[in-house]
Amino acid sequence: MTWDPDTYPGTIRAEIEDYDELQERVVDATRGIAAQSILELGVGAGETAARLLTVHEGAHLTGVDSSPEMLAGAARILPADRVTFVEADLGDPLPPGPFDLVVSALAVHHLEGEHKTGLFERIAPALAPGGVFVLGDVVVPDDPADAVIENEPGYDFPSSVPDQLAWLARAGFEAEVVWTRRDLAVIRAAQPSR
Repeated sequence: MTWDPDTYPGTIRAEIEDYDELQERVVDATRGIAAQSILELGVGAGETAARLLTVHEGAHLTGVDSSPEMLAGAARILPADRVTFVEADLGDPLPPGPFDLVVSALAVHHLEGEHKTGLFERIAPALAPGGVFVLGDVVVPDDPADAVIENEPGYDFPSSVPDQLAWLARAGFEAEVVWTRRDLAVIRAAQPSR
């Protein structure tokens, strides 16, 4: 699938009514973390990264995305001296850490359940002791009437919040849901100090 960073912001807001609130809630879940190194999985057009770099003024962000077009778009809006871009898929090895903070907004739902589990298991050791993983994404809601975001078969694989909490716990995280609205959720998963 080819992405256009110039049209993506409008398209995603048309598809996800609560997109901007999701973004705010993801970034809010990172407040209070003394993050010097941030890994964003699915940096896209750079909207989440821009918000994160504003909150975490001294941090350097490594942005991963599989789309060279989106990486180029993000590079146009993000400060070059504070960001490193990596073209990779979420199934690829993660960039070398450790990271104080790993964030993903609206990317992990493209992985099927077993691949989400594998990703969570790779994120845990990539975090610095006491590091945090914040996940904001499309989920399967408890009430089917709350499934308002259209999912593309074979491309979107949302999972339930309980399943994701269980997979995060299996990976060694202490996870909690910090926000939900219909079929969106933000989960904050702490890596216990080692």
